[in-house]
Amino acid sequence: MKKFIIILSALLFIAVLVYAGYTTLLASVIDNPTEESSVTETKTIKGIKAGTSFDIVFTDLQGDSYYINRGLERGLNLDSLNAKVLNKRVTLHLAKTLGGYVTSEHISQLSVGGDIIFTEFD
Repeated sequence: MKKFIIILSALLFIAVLVYAGYTTLLASVIDNPTEESSVTETKTIKGIKAGTSFDIVFTDLQGDSYYINRGLERGLNLDSLNAKVLNKRVTLHLAKTLGGYVTSEHISQLSVGGDIIFTEFD
């Protein structure tokens, strides 16, 4: 009986979230990011590599990682990115998830010295 109540409560909670439009709370889906809804950070990039699902992963001096979702499918090139951002200070616009309460590692915009290298903003 106790398991039944727990499962029923969890299902009701999920149903309420979906009804309320908080599907990003259930899955970290980033849809139509905007500059206003992102967090801006400045980092020095020490590594760039291909990740899973055609992602491009950037590592900063502290060892934190950030990624451009499906960057290789979007026409970005690792050699070109290495020349433009490796060992340089970049400005990252990081998307928010979980209803806007958590900053993700998803890069919505990447720029170096005012030049935009990549953007998802309209």
